[in-house]
Amino acid sequence: MRVAVTGTPGTGKTTATERLDVDLDVVHLNEVLREEGLYDEVDEERGSVVADMDAVAEWLGDYDDAVIDSHLAHHFDADRVVVLRCRPEEIERRLRERGEPPEKAEENAESEALDVILAEAVDAHGEERVYEVDTTDRDPNEVAAAVEAVVAGEREPSAGTVSFVEYL
Repeated sequence: MRVAVTGTPGTGKTTATERLDVDLDVVHLNEVLREEGLYDEVDEERGSVVADMDAVAEWLGDYDDAVIDSHLAHHFDADRVVVLRCRPEEIERRLRERGEPPEKAEENAESEALDVILAEAVDAHGEERVYEVDTTDRDPNEVAAAVEAVVAGEREPSAGTVSFVEYL
């Protein structure tokens, strides 16, 4: 089984997946992109790399039993997709705390309010394979437990249950 854990930067993907207790490999895709050179260019303005999606898909071909953690994870084959969500104001705070420029933090907060990643995940995988988890007021162990419940088949799909449109 392959489970994608995705969401806007700042929702807690890596923090939660580092705490998972599952019988699957956990792949932190953003680390892999840099370590394996699976990118086409570096966006100096944003301080990020532009992933070579074909190269990433080929690299992921070896991981049939894995949890894939990244804001890009929903762009690849997955049996289940967990979309971590968080109040936009909290995303903005977390990203600024991390040292991200205010413009980047605001852009990600707006993206969260507009459900960008959720919409992409549903479009790519269908509502029946997408699970939303609101991380705003949950500690990372609670978020990890929610992801574990998805992996174990103990949760029903829940696309469209979280909304932060009031932020706009």
